[in-house]
Amino acid sequence: MKRNFLFALLCLFAAFNLSAKDYKVISPDGRIAVTVSVAADLTWSATCNNLETIVSANAGLVLNDGRTLGKSETVKKAVTGKSDNIIEPVVAYKRAVIEDKYNSLLLTFKSGAAVRFRVYNDGVAYRFETSLKNDLIIKDEIANFSFPAGSSAWYPLEESFMSHNERIFAFSSLDTIADRHLASLPALFRTSSGINVLVSESDIEDYPGLWIRGAGSGRLRGVHPGYPETEKLNRDRDMFVTKTKDYIASTKGTRTFPWRVFIIADNDGKLVESDLVYRLGSPNRLADSKWIKPGKVAWDWWNASNIYGVDFRAGINNDTYKYYIDFASRNGLEYIILDEGWYKPGTVLESIPEIDIPELCRYAESKKVGVILWVVWKTFLDKIDEAVALYEKWGVKGVKVDFMQRDDQKMVNFYYEAARKTAEHHLLIDFHGSYKPDGLNRTYPNALTREGVRGMENDKWERTITPEHDVTLPFTRMVAGPMDFTPGAMINMDRENFNPQFTRPASQGTRVHQMSMYVIYESPLQMLSDSPSNYMKEQECTDFIAKVPVVWDDIKVLAAKTGDYLLLARRTGREWYIGGMTDWNARDFELDLSFLPAGEYTMEIFQDGINADRHAQDYKHIKTNVRTEDKMTIHLAPGGGWVARLSPR
Repeated sequence: MKRNFLFALLCLFAAFNLSAKDYKVISPDGRIAVTVSVAADLTWSATCNNLETIVSANAGLVLNDGRTLGKSETVKKAVTGKSDNIIEPVVAYKRAVIEDKYNSLLLTFKSGAAVRFRVYNDGVAYRFETSLKNDLIIKDEIANFSFPAGSSAWYPLEESFMSHNERIFAFSSLDTIADRHLASLPALFRTSSGINVLVSESDIEDYPGLWIRGAGSGRLRGVHPGYPETEKLNRDRDMFVTKTKDYIASTKGTRTFPWRVFIIADNDGKLVESDLVYRLGSPNRLADSKWIKPGKVAWDWWNASNIYGVDFRAGINNDTYKYYIDFASRNGLEYIILDEGWYKPGTVLESIPEIDIPELCRYAESKKVGVILWVVWKTFLDKIDEAVALYEKWGVKGVKVDFMQRDDQKMVNFYYEAARKTAEHHLLIDFHGSYKPDGLNRTYPNALTREGVRGMENDKWERTITPEHDVTLPFTRMVAGPMDFTPGAMINMDRENFNPQFTRPASQGTRVHQMSMYVIYESPLQMLSDSPSNYMKEQECTDFIAKVPVVWDDIKVLAAKTGDYLLLARRTGREWYIGGMTDWNARDFELDLSFLPAGEYTMEIFQDGINADRHAQDYKHIKTNVRTEDKMTIHLAPGGGWVARLSPR
């Protein structure tokens, strides 16, 4: 009897040792706690302010040899750590100095794999690392997670992996999201207790992008595009994957994998202030980055080169682009773009007869303006080495690469090749038709901005770019990084009077709603999208827009509610800018200036005019003096805005 009892105790002891081993990591401020469990599966969960936030998540890498890294692992070593460093970005799109502070856990397994967790004050991230001799074929990655019952989502629903990732963030109950509901990232979730979790990723290199599908009952699962086996080119730009391999990546056996990023905020404003995706990007790889110059751009395509009051025929020709250069020079804009149509179909090495790129570059240089060229990615890739060398010889300052529409491993590798090779020839790069930012702008700071956003160009053909959409983006897509939304419409319409117009486009919402985007929307390469002729007719608005910086020293959100409104302040040197936007609901805010350093300020204000609700271009321009002790009530019309510059007296 005693022998049987002893045997039972030994079995119980053995079972206990084989059960899950838990590890806990807490954020430096103590608000976010992550518990990692290693047993049959690698799982983790997170709380914020002691509230259940991420209920259960599991992770693993499925290999083609039948193994799953992260499954039935034996921990060889567990190392905790902490970091309290400073990052000084080459291009400071949000902050000139970034605090990089976190606590960490590294679990090394006997399989040769490891998983690294970092817990920041504003979120959680983890990644796999491998130290294996042979190359790996990754058949799949397990990246599943769930939220508490009653959670909701702003879900960027997609139709397929072939996408510009220009989606509407549809608000819905998380329980309604099923397997058929594919979404790109970032995606925003809110728990029933009011905790925001924005899901994204960082440092995607030699690997496909992460997407998600619903799995019912508040659960989601990560999915990836397969590695392309066959492709078909439609026109010069749409390269469709017609067949994929039975794996997502073929890669080195010793490497780090992308960070899976969960930005956690207990109020909406903290989402806007987070730069966690950037912090997790690989450090700058450029030995020389002094040549990189952010700036504003006079852009031709949105306004269809529709200039007027001139004695030449507007279009894709030298006279038109010299007009854009003159406009940029007079207003202190750093660049112009030559968008679609400047090169002969099929080659990015030769311009059409009406365009002389070297001559335009010489003219622009004399006016202290740079020239950026638009190219289709595949045509560019086919001649990339010749193209970047030729553009540098011509005097071009950057390229805008378009229509990638994918983020499989093959396409992700193109981004790195393009960023590296353009940098070698001192060319900036703007990725259009792109996937979301992933910290590449830290690794290659010449990659100033990218699209991957449903931007203002859509006003040319549809009605989806509403003020509500405009005030959703800062809490969703923009949290991942800079976005080339292309603001600046000078023809502005209320809801009832807006109609899409392709060659003479307008925007929805007020004039000041558009002006405030230059303060609220982050892009170190920021467009002035309307016709120079329109800007010159509205010079006092143009003067203000032209002076708004494109990079910033600091940010402070003053009032925020996802999809409803945003009021924030940004600092550059000793000057502060304040921008506010609302949805189709008129709003009043009390603006408390106590966040400013003590003193007196000259305040230049553009606010919605008294009739802006019926004539959206109505605005009022005010100059006044204020002190940090002051409070003021500001009014935003339906679809309205408010913007100000404060300079110390």
